Amino acid sequence: MTGPDRGYRPGMPLTRALDGATVVITGASSGIGAATAYALARRGADVVLAARTEEALHRVAGRCRELGGRAVAVPTDVTDPEAVRRLAARAAAEFGRIDAWINNAAVTAVGLFDEIPVEEFRRVVAVNLLGTVYGTKAALPWLDAAGGGVLVNNASVLAEVAMPYQSAYNATKHGIRGLADTVRQELRVTGRGNISICTVLPTSIDTPFFRHAANHSGRELTPPPPVYPPEVVAETIVRLLRRPRREAYAGGAARLLGLQWRLAPALVERVLGWYTTRTQFGPGVALDSTGNVFRPDAEAARSGGWHGRRRQLIRMTAAFGLAAAGTAVGTLAAMTRRARAEQ
Repeated sequence: MTGPDRGYRPGMPLTRALDGATVVITGASSGIGAATAYALARRGADVVLAARTEEALHRVAGRCRELGGRAVAVPTDVTDPEAVRRLAARAAAEFGRIDAWINNAAVTAVGLFDEIPVEEFRRVVAVNLLGTVYGTKAALPWLDAAGGGVLVNNASVLAEVAMPYQSAYNATKHGIRGLADTVRQELRVTGRGNISICTVLPTSIDTPFFRHAANHSGRELTPPPPVYPPEVVAETIVRLLRRPRREAYAGGAARLLGLQWRLAPALVERVLGWYTTRTQFGPGVALDSTGNVFRPDAEAARSGGWHGRRRQLIRMTAAFGLAAAGTAVGTLAAMTRRARAEQ
């Protein structure tokens, strides 16, 4: 087996069915967080929704109720550890327990590393990485008290690979993956294997994320194709709650990128840099902006309006995949020849 699931036995699932489970979701006011909330509500789960934009959060909660689930909106800034502890306590007070926790809140600042202001870089780290730290710390005691549960971190395929102009985001997502691996080890060696730590690795997703990003590139931002709907990630998270795994890709392109990166990292780093430099910017000019890094602006929208890019540049995408796949085959052939020569 290849990929993130290699050599890993599935962890413990939820101790109760989804239609009776309580799930906390951060970053729930739009995009992947909202799509996940809706997917769980359709299955009858109780969802506790956290984000900075209160109005959008209540709109998502209302839609969850329409879909058949119970929902509570708890405005929360995940960079405040005390606020995250209060979020966990509120969830337990409302529904009696916490069965699963999804760390999903994220922001980004796009631009060359030496042009991203230090205060923005620090804030991206605070939201993405420290927000996941605080969420994990708040969740573990409640998951343990419930007899076990599942914690899912949304880390992005950029936890495994990297792309230019995303230094802060890349760094935090790599950090989230390392954090999850360490906490998983510690739970296992301390006899708390009833708590599963899972990492989801999505590729480009059609959400408002790129529209809300801080932008210091001078150019319009667009997600590199192929772009997948947020429901792809939401359904991956639902599967992880039912059958936990160490890691899971969301979107076929993510799996392909991960495989290529492991087989030929130096070459794929160069090819991916070339590809994303040409596809994460549109033709328009953009003024310098801090986006939503400091100021919440969610509108309860799942989609970012990028669905047209699911087919756009398909030839370039296919060419990239074929080139990297060919390189991977060449790499394996070279390794085989070397091994035979050394016998």
